[in-house]
Amino acid sequence: MPYIEKYVKSDGTVVRGHYRWAQGARREMTIITVVALAAVAFGHNGGQAAQDSEPRKSPGQYPVVFSESGGSAPRGAEPRLTVSYPIKFDTPKTTVKRPTPTISYPIDFSTLGSGR
Repeated sequence: MPYIEKYVKSDGTVVRGHYRWAQGARREMTIITVVALAAVAFGHNGGQAAQDSEPRKSPGQYPVVFSESGGSAPRGAEPRLTVSYPIKFDTPKTTVKRPTPTISYPIDFSTLGSGR
C-alpha cells in the first residue's frame, strides 16, 4: 500500500498525502475482517469466566459402594445376556486349496520324448 505525497492538481485542487489501496483490496480486507470477527465471536467459549468459577461437582458419589454388601461387589454382579435372539457373526470364508501344477512352463518338448 504505497503512500501518496501531498500534491496539487492541474485545476488548483490541493490533495493531501494519503495511502492508496490496490483495486479490490479494501473489499477483500473487509471480508477478511468480518470473517475474523465472526470466528472470534462464535468461537469464544468464555475461558476466563470458566477459570474463575468453581469446578462442577458430579451428581454421583464415587467410588460406588453397595451398602448391603459391605463395600464389596454384590454376588450377582456378573454380566448377563440382555438379548433374547441369537446374534449371527460373520465367519471368514474358507477357500478351497487349489492344486499346485506339476508342470513348469515353458514346456520343454525335448524332455517328453516326442520328435517335434
